[in-house]
Amino acid sequence: MKQLLIVGLALLLGGCGSFADPREWFSASDPSREPADLTKVVNQIHPQKLYSIDIGAGTLQYARLRPSITDGTLYISDAEGRVQARDAATGKVIWRVETELPASSGPGLGEDLLAIGTSEAQVVALSRNDGAELWRTDVSGEVLAVPAVAYGVVVVHTVDGNLFALDALTGEQKWRYDRQIPVLTLRGSSSPVIDGTTVYCGFAGGKVIALSLDTGTVEWEKIISIPSGRSDLERMTDVDGDPVIYNGSIYAGSYQGEVAALGQGSGKIFWKHEISSYTDMSVNWQHLLVSDEFGHVWALDPDTGAAKWRQQALSNRKLTGPVMLGDVVVVGDLDGYLHWLSADDGSIIARTSVGGDALMATPQVEGEVLYVLDSGGDLTAVRLPE
Repeated sequence: MKQLLIVGLALLLGGCGSFADPREWFSASDPSREPADLTKVVNQIHPQKLYSIDIGAGTLQYARLRPSITDGTLYISDAEGRVQARDAATGKVIWRVETELPASSGPGLGEDLLAIGTSEAQVVALSRNDGAELWRTDVSGEVLAVPAVAYGVVVVHTVDGNLFALDALTGEQKWRYDRQIPVLTLRGSSSPVIDGTTVYCGFAGGKVIALSLDTGTVEWEKIISIPSGRSDLERMTDVDGDPVIYNGSIYAGSYQGEVAALGQGSGKIFWKHEISSYTDMSVNWQHLLVSDEFGHVWALDPDTGAAKWRQQALSNRKLTGPVMLGDVVVVGDLDGYLHWLSADDGSIIARTSVGGDALMATPQVEGEVLYVLDSGGDLTAVRLPE
């Protein structure tokens, strides 16, 4: 989730990049932007909280700090650079290190390392075994996207529109893709996704680009939403959620634009659906799940883009991206609630609280467990009963 930062009018007129959170532009003066009141829900399912632990300093709205899980181990960083490995089943600490860095994204996992981005334009790599620092590298701007790690390469998207490929062993730059950003953009960045020998990433201006992981050569680029309107605000159409790859397709969504399905190898646009979104999406063979800018949750047919259902009862509650846990859809909101929706029709079948702080990072699912990090720095593990 992102934070409103309105820089001076002189900066806008001077053509400098600026950042905004569309949820905050009009909410103070427009009653229609007020968060919807929650109606009573009689829980039809009963999620079980496995544990809740304080991992340290809370996270800023626009940061992309979120838990990463692999091989039964959970890795997490707080905003002050306290990085931890914990047993995913119990939450017990395996190791903990103090990097004293202003962490703003990650960790990204792969190649026996984890990579953290910082608000001071650095990337740091730590050993997954014990947290020992392997290297740190300066990049061109703040890192608000989770680094991607695979095949000996760490790919980093900076807020000024650059994509860096760093050697996973040394941190040395292998290549750099430089893209000029528009005058006004959302505060945040799409995280790169590596699949095979290609890296995919969304950019400000409504583009999705595929590049060679080895050389940085552009394989294809597609505009999924064409900027339109008279003002810079009206023309703002960023791809800020992470691209999702499934069954040969790339799914991406843009603010003030569309959600689209593209061919993974060619970039051919299979379909578009007019939905304004800037959070992460989830997909399986039945549903492409999307939270839009108005706090509505959608289920689309991943093959055609046709809407299966839309849940509107959570309007303006600053929802996280939706995820699937079993056959249930889960989203978090600004007051620390998890809303559990039926995948069949989108009806709300349960609501649980994991604390009073906002849930901004998309929940992470590993197996049958959901991991949620709130803005206060509490990490909660939840599962559905068998």
